[in-house]
Order: sequence, then C-alpha cells, then structure tokens
Amino acid sequence: MSELSADKDPVEGTAAGASAPSIWLSIKKLASRLSDWFSVQSTAVKAMVIFVGLLIPLTGGYSVLVMQRQAAVAEQVRAMAGATGAEALWTLNDKLPVQFGTGSVLGFLERNPVERITVVYKPLMWNISERIVLIESQGTQFAYYPSDMETKIFADKAVNAPWGGKLVFIPRGELSSASQDMLEKLDERFAGARPQSEKDAWKAGVSGVLSAALTLGLLGFLAFHLKGQFKSLRFIEPQQVQGSIEDLVGMDDIKAEVRQIKDQYERRAEYAEYGINKPFNVMFSGPAGTGKTKLASYLAKELNLPILFHSAANLETGYVAGGSNTLARISSMAKRRKRCIVFLDEAQDLFMKRGGHRKFDDDTQNMLLAILDGVRTKSDAEIIWIVASNFNSESMSMDEAMLRRFQMKVDFRMPNKEERRAIVEHYLGQRADKVAEGLDLRHLVEITEGRSPADLETIVDQAGITAVQAGELIDAETLMQAAERVLVGNVNGNATKERERDRRIIAIHEWGHFLVDFELERKRAGGDWDKLLAEMKTIKISLKANPRNNALGFVFHKQGNNLLKTKADIEHDVRVLLGGMANEELFFGEEGTTNGAHNDITRVTKLLHHAVAEMGMYRKTRLNFGALHEGNNRTVDEETRSIMEMQSERLYGETKATLGRLKPLTEHLAGKLMEAGEMSLKEALHEIRAFEAACFSFDSKVGLNGASNAQPAPDAAA
Repeated sequence: MSELSADKDPVEGTAAGASAPSIWLSIKKLASRLSDWFSVQSTAVKAMVIFVGLLIPLTGGYSVLVMQRQAAVAEQVRAMAGATGAEALWTLNDKLPVQFGTGSVLGFLERNPVERITVVYKPLMWNISERIVLIESQGTQFAYYPSDMETKIFADKAVNAPWGGKLVFIPRGELSSASQDMLEKLDERFAGARPQSEKDAWKAGVSGVLSAALTLGLLGFLAFHLKGQFKSLRFIEPQQVQGSIEDLVGMDDIKAEVRQIKDQYERRAEYAEYGINKPFNVMFSGPAGTGKTKLASYLAKELNLPILFHSAANLETGYVAGGSNTLARISSMAKRRKRCIVFLDEAQDLFMKRGGHRKFDDDTQNMLLAILDGVRTKSDAEIIWIVASNFNSESMSMDEAMLRRFQMKVDFRMPNKEERRAIVEHYLGQRADKVAEGLDLRHLVEITEGRSPADLETIVDQAGITAVQAGELIDAETLMQAAERVLVGNVNGNATKERERDRRIIAIHEWGHFLVDFELERKRAGGDWDKLLAEMKTIKISLKANPRNNALGFVFHKQGNNLLKTKADIEHDVRVLLGGMANEELFFGEEGTTNGAHNDITRVTKLLHHAVAEMGMYRKTRLNFGALHEGNNRTVDEETRSIMEMQSERLYGETKATLGRLKPLTEHLAGKLMEAGEMSLKEALHEIRAFEAACFSFDSKVGLNGASNAQPAPDAAA
C-alpha cells in the first residue's frame, strides 16, 4: 500500500478569517490532551492537581482583596489629611520633646488638654496601616502605638469629640530625615507593643507570592508531562489528517477491505440484527512500508474519529508491569473518548505464543487480550482497535487466543509491476517540472520487484537529491543511481583501491557468480543476445565495498519474477552461490580460497536445508522434518545432513566444471573489471561477445575449427 497523501489544500479566505478556527482548534486540542492526561493518572496525582488548582484562585483572590482594602484605606487617610486645608499639617513638630505615653490614647485625651494630634501612618498589606499617634500637650509630645481595637474606637470618637478637629495625618514617607530618625528610635522602644495588624502584614504578600509560585509550578508540571512522558500518548483529531483513502495508489483489494470496516462501523446496528456484534478489533499484517499506518489515519478521517498512534515496541518502560500499565492508560483514554481509533504498530511480539522466559511479556499480552475482549461494554461506545505488525505466519506461530480477538484481518502485500509504475509516476508527478521528458521507467520497475511503496518513495527522493546536487533534471540514469544507493547501500571504492591482490580475488569471485548464471540464461535465450540482455537479472558487477552486508564486492541484480521455485530453480540458485568459491579454487587452489564466501555458504546451507528437510527433495518420501522442531531449535538429523552434504558436493562439482571451461573468459573479464572498477550488464555482455569473436577468429586462422565446420564470428559491436 502506498503511503501517499494529497497536497495540502490552499488556505481559503483571509488570514484573519482563518486564524479564529485555528486558535479554537488549538484550544480544543490542548483541552483534549489535558483531559486525556488527567484520565490516566493515579488518584493521588488527581487529588494533588485539584487541590493546587483550587488553591491558586483562593490565594490570588485573597491577595487582591487585601490590596484593594489597603488602597481604599490609604485613600481615605489622605482625604482626611487634605480636608484640613493647612499645608503645615504635613510637617512634624520635631522641636518638642517626645515622651512615651502611658495608659490608653483615649484616656489621655479625656484627661489632658490637647494642642495637636499627629497620626504618622505607613500603608501596609493588611487591615489598615502602621500608625504612630503623637499628642502635643503642655509643651510635650506623647507617643502611642494604638492597638487595632483601640484604633477603631479612636476613629469613631474623633467624629464628635472636641479634639477631632486637631487631628493631623502625615505619611511617614513625607517626613524629614530628623523626624525619621526619631520615629526609628520609637520603633525600637515599642518593638514588643506593635499592633497585630502590623505583625501580620506579611501574610498578604506571602499569599500573593504563593499564588504565583503554585501557578508556575502547576503549569511546569503539566508541561513536563504533556511534552515529555505523555508525548507518545495523544489523540490526533481527524481534521489534522491530510489526504484521503482515494490518494492511495494501487492495492484496490486492500482498500476494499478497509471500506468494509467503515461500512460495518457506520451501520453497526444493521449488522447487529444479523448477529454481527463483535468488538471492532482489526489486524493489519504485512511487510514494513506498505502503508498500514497511513491507511489507519485515512480511515479515522473518513469516520471522523480521533486516532491514537503508539508503537507496541515502546510499551515496555523498563519496569515490571510497565507494558500492561501503559496499555491500561491507553484503554482509559480511549474509554473517555467513547468513539475513537487506537492504532498499535510494530506489535508482532504481542502475537507470539505466551509462556516465555520473561513474565512481564506475558503480562503485556494478557492485558491486551483483556482489552480486546471487552471494548464493547454498556459504559463504552464503539472503539476501533487496529493492531499492526510485520508478523509472518509462515515462520512464526501466533497465539491462538490473540488470533480469536480480531474480527477482521487485512493482509498487506508488496505492489505488483503495474502498481509500482503507478506509484513511481505519482511521486514523479509531484515534481513534474524537474523530471526529464519521455522518461522510460521499465527498467526501474523491473529492478524494484518485491520492494515496498516506501522504498519507491525513497528512491524518487534520492534521485531528486542527486539531481539538485548535479544541477540537472531527474532522468533514467539518476533514478538508477538512486535505486542502487537505496537497494544496495552506500558503496566504497577505496576499501580495496590499493590492494591489487584483494581486487583480483574479488573480481574472480564475482565473475564466478555471474558466469554460472550467464551460462544457463544463454541456453534459455537460444543465442538471442537481446533477449539475454532483457532476461538476465544481473544489473551491475562491482569491486566497490558494500558495508551493508560487509562485502568487498557485489553483483547488483533484480528480484526474480517466479513466486514458485522448482527443484531446478533451487539447484541453479545453489550453483550461482557456489560460483564465487569455485572460481577462487580454480584460480588460486583450494588453499587460496577466502572467507569472502561466508555469506554464500550460509545461504547455500539454508537453501539445501529447505529443499531436503522441509520439502523432502532427494528423499523417497515427501516429509517436512523441519516442522518437528519448535522455535529456533533446528537440529539436523544425520540422514538430512548426509543428503545435504552429498547434494552440495555434486552441485559444487558441476559448478567447477562449468567455470573450468570458462577460465580464459574469466581471466579476460577480471582484467577489464579491475580496470573499470564496475561494469554494467550491457558492458559485460559486450566484453563476452568481443572475447568469443576474437577466439573464433584465432582458431579459424590456425585451423583449429576446421574448414568444414567453420562458422562466422559473432558480432561483437552490439
């Protein structure tokens, strides 16, 4: 399945008109994420967040209220001071001696004559203010620090008392330095008798600071969880998905399966009448890069459902029961959403049979089994669980209980020839002005047999990168270079550049592979060199090192078209693999063979084991003894081992015989390859035809061919 999406639609309307929906969508997304996060937290975390959330407005409101009251009182005091109309009221008579008053302020005022009452105040973050009352009486100033209650009585009596008109209010900040010094000494004297309102003045300030600190702390806590630990657990709204299912290229059979899921979900009431009321559990299975994730997102968009993406490989957190706890949180989020899609990717390990060595693996599987079995309850609406994997049922055994949980199973596959062409054309069409005209894609389509749509997209992207660097358009040669880079990997020509001996061994080895395949293909082509050029799978022979498979040289070839292999096909594959080592032995002797054939020998062993142990070839009975071994325990019995060794010896001898006849040709081709570094199939066939033509001409001249059976030399200029 191709992971293709439509181009982004142009923004309609003005930027100002589009900003409002965007802001509203962002607010909804944030609210949804907060709600999702809250739903999966423990009771202690929920209680803490609620407590802090309530404490923030309470402390903040308290601070604001106190500030307002303080400002109001300060304004009233200023108004009272200004009501006297005398400028001298804002000065303190610091020439008179000061004496600490005894008793209460009101008692002193009732017993003694008063010339002036000065109230020095300082605004505080509490009930009224800090105040000092200085009473001028008989040439002396008597200082008082009235209590809160006494201050209230003093203020009430000042309205009607005869001394009320002698009140003067002076802000402490307006006093002279000498008066300030005098008041500081009074502060020290009355340190233990200050009013409670002044002692508690810090509470309002602390309340405001606490409110701000709690706000910043809660925001930081939520940001850490939403962007860090909670980052992988979030729903994507359907409006955020670009493109639609119609943008997928090819794979109509798979898209039909997905449409069936959509129809069953939209008309679930009608299906229930026919007894189809199982949970909506869907399994996506197939090779990587075939579009499972993209198709799930398109399904969510068509059903207008939010979708949560999570990798099953990341379920385990490194702690015991980490995977099951993560699944429980995902399930809680899905239940809160009621109608949604949960997409678990890379879940092949969850499909394996239970009973492994690590118990927490079974815990995760058991949790998933329980969730998939009970997503349709009275308290939950329809939740679609899509579990995707690269599970290969041929080589791995699936847990039967897990298999029964899925109502639908969609098998993804690699695109065929027509679909590969359509996919490449689609990606090239997105950059049509940078693609050369009349581009022939037949060769590229052939060599990408068995490749996923993701690989094809990577090839086109790599071709675009190469074209940009070269300042050219994307053409057939650029695409082939990109295909080699993606399919073969980064090659390095410097690994053996100065090692002539190694280069010769590698050249002999690689031509051994090629010539064994060439001999068979030439017989099938019946001497038709054009057909041979079209039918051979080899694309290039190279002496460049390939770090991807740790090879010092490689033969780049396209995949075969045959899905079913005959016994003859398997034997030919074995001969081709043995061709490298056989050629080394022919040229350098048995002691001159190298470990460069390690990968070849490994593949030969697997092929022969498949043929003998699993397919029953070369036996009297057709039995699959490989099926008797569980897991990776592949013990080979003596009979199977004997047959494998006998067939390997026979095929190796046949390979050596074939290459022995071609030893002069190998010598010629090895020299050419060492000069060029790499050769394409067309260049290799040209050298073979030129060599054979020269040999035919030489034999004719010396009379080795005979006059009666002499034939014209083949055309070497093709």
